[in-house]
Amino acid sequence: MDLKECGYSLANRKQMRKKSIHPCQSTDKDVIKEAHAENVMTNLSNAYASDLLPSKEGEDLTKCFLLRVVNILLHYIEKTFDDKSKILDFHHPHQLLEGLDGFDLELSDHPESLEQLLVDCTDTLKYGVKTGHPRYFNQLSSGLDVIGLAGEWLTATANTNMFTYEIAPVFTVMETVLLKKMCGIIGWRETEADGIFSPGGSISNLYGILVARYKQYPEIKARGMAVLPCIVLFVSEQGQTPFCVVATAGSTVFGAFDPLHDIADICETHKLWMHVDAAWGGGLLLSRKHSCKLSGIERADSVTWNPHKLMGVPLQCSAVLTREKGLLGACNQMQAEYLFQPDKVYNINFDTGDKTIQCGRHVDVFKLWLMWKAKGTYGFEVQIDRYMELAKYFYKVLKKKDNFKLVFDAEPEFTNVCFWYFPPRLKHIPKSFERDQELQKIAPKIKAQMIVEGTAMLSYQPCGDKVNFFRMVFSNPATRQTDVDYLIDEIQRLGKDL
Repeated sequence: MDLKECGYSLANRKQMRKKSIHPCQSTDKDVIKEAHAENVMTNLSNAYASDLLPSKEGEDLTKCFLLRVVNILLHYIEKTFDDKSKILDFHHPHQLLEGLDGFDLELSDHPESLEQLLVDCTDTLKYGVKTGHPRYFNQLSSGLDVIGLAGEWLTATANTNMFTYEIAPVFTVMETVLLKKMCGIIGWRETEADGIFSPGGSISNLYGILVARYKQYPEIKARGMAVLPCIVLFVSEQGQTPFCVVATAGSTVFGAFDPLHDIADICETHKLWMHVDAAWGGGLLLSRKHSCKLSGIERADSVTWNPHKLMGVPLQCSAVLTREKGLLGACNQMQAEYLFQPDKVYNINFDTGDKTIQCGRHVDVFKLWLMWKAKGTYGFEVQIDRYMELAKYFYKVLKKKDNFKLVFDAEPEFTNVCFWYFPPRLKHIPKSFERDQELQKIAPKIKAQMIVEGTAMLSYQPCGDKVNFFRMVFSNPATRQTDVDYLIDEIQRLGKDL
């Protein structure tokens, strides 16, 4: 789609006016306005932000500017899904700070033209990473969902806050609907459970721990930590007081799942709060084939689930869910009178801001709601099952290659596949400290070259006594088997002479 620098809009508008306006309705004022619009649309170099709406007569200029922005975004989206395009045009930080071909990050005291802002928008995308590229495997959150993108655009346009129904009536009710849906999928009674969307998995986990502490020691709210015993998340040999156990459903590196039923048994016996970090693995609950990996999650007291990971919702979208209704509010509420008046005209149960420790809260729910509408639960299931199949395929291919070695021989539990690549010079050397010191350098060197060439992005890390290994994760809907094959070939091409 090419907007021809907004010219199409003007032509269409002229044509529509010819059809819909009687000749005697036309006035000199209309002619002047159209001439002004045409002039504006062909030249933004002398126009500034102050000329846009709500400036008087800023409508045409605003339309033109935003259409030009959309044109930039559409071009970027097309490039993102083109596997022939580079994932990034890499430059070092000092190069960006010094300026690249007119892309200057320094801030001026004087305004710059709208034309320059459009150039800056283009360059910002040009020098960034295409996380929706089919060969981007670097993070648990990857891919670009077009419906989710549309939702994010609408959210930004609405530009409201989630703390009260008063200013976000549709979004707060949407959040209630989504939370009920997610709680029901976990296996909790929807009318008794609760939750809130937060700015990421770490914050959601924090909410789980805060609520666990409040449930055990409600006096913390009024009297602080000084009145509590020395509480801990894990029991040590010195016998401090445990209050919470955190289990993992889908670990970041290996994609491992804790035995949730066994942990729940211990928590019930010792009256401990059970929180499950399912930020990465929560999406598997939507798969009838693979949800058994989270069996026992319904016995948890709280759960973190990040739809921006396996479900592919644009960043950020994270929820903390609690089995007991009312605890989030009781734990975190401050009852600020300037926001949460008790005598409002509507049901104040939808003023959800007092369930959080933050005040301002971004609308993260609409893009998820819109994607769920577009895909349905079964659409998410198909997407997630395909990731699992890709991981299985990748594992089987690597297992047959003698220059690759899997960190774990067993078939992967999740979409994480961890492995080493052995260049020819190291392939037949027995395991030893010296060999491991050389192997440690291989993954960083291959990744560095991938980044410089912009061909693919893949994570690596050491873990315990294991030297640097690659961590492949599948969560990108654009990825196909051909991209997996390409990655294997690329690793071998870049690594064979190391």
